[in-house]
Amino acid sequence: MLPWKRALGPLTALLLAVVCLATPALAAPTATPTAAVSALSASSSGWNDYSCKPSAAHPRPVVLVHGTLGNSVDNWLGLAPYLVNRGYCVFSLDYGQLPGVPFFHGLGPIDASAGQLATYVDKVLAATGAAKVDIVGHSQGGMMPRYYLKFLGGAPKVNALVGLAPSNRGSTLLGLTRLLPYFPGAGDLLDEKTPGLADQVAGSAFLTKLNAGGDTVPGVRYTVIATRYDEVVTPYRSQFLTGPDVRNVLLQDLCPVDLSEHVAIGTIDRIAFHEVTNALDPARATPTTCSSVLG
Repeated sequence: MLPWKRALGPLTALLLAVVCLATPALAAPTATPTAAVSALSASSSGWNDYSCKPSAAHPRPVVLVHGTLGNSVDNWLGLAPYLVNRGYCVFSLDYGQLPGVPFFHGLGPIDASAGQLATYVDKVLAATGAAKVDIVGHSQGGMMPRYYLKFLGGAPKVNALVGLAPSNRGSTLLGLTRLLPYFPGAGDLLDEKTPGLADQVAGSAFLTKLNAGGDTVPGVRYTVIATRYDEVVTPYRSQFLTGPDVRNVLLQDLCPVDLSEHVAIGTIDRIAFHEVTNALDPARATPTTCSSVLG
């Protein structure tokens, strides 16, 4: 998700997405110089470098999976360079694109988005020569890979999945999704225009399928990093997973004064970033504290 959503609030952002999709002419029609600059920033910062070969210290490439209404660059202007500077090969993809809607991705059906992730992981493995990847995702991007692991044969290709505020059981948006039945047609509009949002409503058919029979698959390590101030994926404890090889982390247990909410935990919070590196390399993990913001 993008930082401007902090100001709009989760419900306004959801409604804005629906309005934009219902009237595509209002959306930006083509790529802009700003988009080109963002793409250049990504490549010049050292990620999405397909000549990168994983080192002995970090033998697996890291695939970053953006959140709803995000994209492969803007969501990762903080975390991607942070990981590159620590010696990781880092890659990020766009997924869930809808026709006529540039930049704001993650809105397509989530099962189809998981198929895009499967193709991208194969591309990264072929380019780097690695046997497996690690996946780090924010919001929808922390939940969607679970479909890839569980239903699309991804488990043998993935060592670890790290979710930053993942929508593992969807969201009530502080209870606002329970109001949908009182607005005739609102639910149908979500399903038709923004299936990626509809799939993340708590209790959706997609989430029921995803979570049936257990949260995890064998052979993959799972880490969830959540914040008690999450205003989008609510209640925040719904993000946590159960099962073998799962570690659930509450950011405020590491640093009580960390006030990051849903967007900040995935885009700018270096305390969360430090915990991501611990999850990627537990053998070299160091304590995450408030001072990790300086690391």
